Amino acid sequence: MRKLLTILILVFTIRNASAQLLPLFGGTRTGTTGFQFLKNIPDARAAAMGGAIIAEVNDPSAMHWNPAGITKVDTQHFHFMAAQSSFLAGLNQQLVGGVYRKNSETFFGLSYIGFYTPMMNYTTEFQPTGTGQTFRAYDMALGVTLGRVLTSNFSFGITAKYLRESFSEVRTQSGVMDFGFQYEVGKANTRFAVCINNFGFTAEPRGTVISTTLNGVDTISGFEKIAAPAVFRLGIACDLMKKKENRITIAGQLNHPTDNNETVSLGGEYSWKENLFARTGYEFGQDEGGLPCFGFGVKFKRRFGIVQLDYGFSNKKSLGDIHRLTLGLSLF
Repeated sequence: MRKLLTILILVFTIRNASAQLLPLFGGTRTGTTGFQFLKNIPDARAAAMGGAIIAEVNDPSAMHWNPAGITKVDTQHFHFMAAQSSFLAGLNQQLVGGVYRKNSETFFGLSYIGFYTPMMNYTTEFQPTGTGQTFRAYDMALGVTLGRVLTSNFSFGITAKYLRESFSEVRTQSGVMDFGFQYEVGKANTRFAVCINNFGFTAEPRGTVISTTLNGVDTISGFEKIAAPAVFRLGIACDLMKKKENRITIAGQLNHPTDNNETVSLGGEYSWKENLFARTGYEFGQDEGGLPCFGFGVKFKRRFGIVQLDYGFSNKKSLGDIHRLTLGLSLF
């Protein structure tokens, strides 16, 4: 009881601190940050559960969601993950991550997220079909994560990330931090989690933009500073049923971003023998709406370790259908 009280005090302290540290811009706060690719769901399992994952995540994708989650990986020493997300108009995003389990208390991780567009033509008012030159937008995040098991019920994680956003000749670079913890309550295998993602400083875009007008050519440089889309998340997950072959897990999550309205994510996962998985979920309060998310997964053991393949589907009003595939591998 004393441990639970301590955790609750810590949660409300972090929540109040986030209100002071994470700026609010009034209204919906839309369009007040950069590095928007960080808001995309990068992996299939989280997408299928509507993003309600910070209390349930137990694989290398935790380095994006809640760094404390890397302490929940399987007992193998090396864990790898690769994920692909396909959007309309040829937009793609990849996640690649690896976690090393040093011992039962200390875990290290490296992660990469890349988001890019296909090559596009430069156009002007006088050359609307193209100038013959091409460009593309490319965003990336490189992260280093440390996870620690502090007690049998409590784990903590921290991630340092380098961000780079490129659009034509303009580049923006920044650094942010993620902080998170997971706490196992002990009843119905209930897990509780809190994290702050993308907390950092503002960054100034560098480069020049050439604009052709009736008066000639204008060169634009010197841009307004931008911040990363920081978000405070509070989540809980529990097993409604856990028998020999069947498990049903539900998860809920409150999302408080600095550049949009708050949303609530709800998700569920059914497991048969921890080998076959079916998932569904929905994020309430989002601008895009769309259909409920769903997905499935399969896990099987081999001599060299464990292989897992997951698929996730989501639908947004403007972005249409989004498909995600994730491959996980645990070795030795």
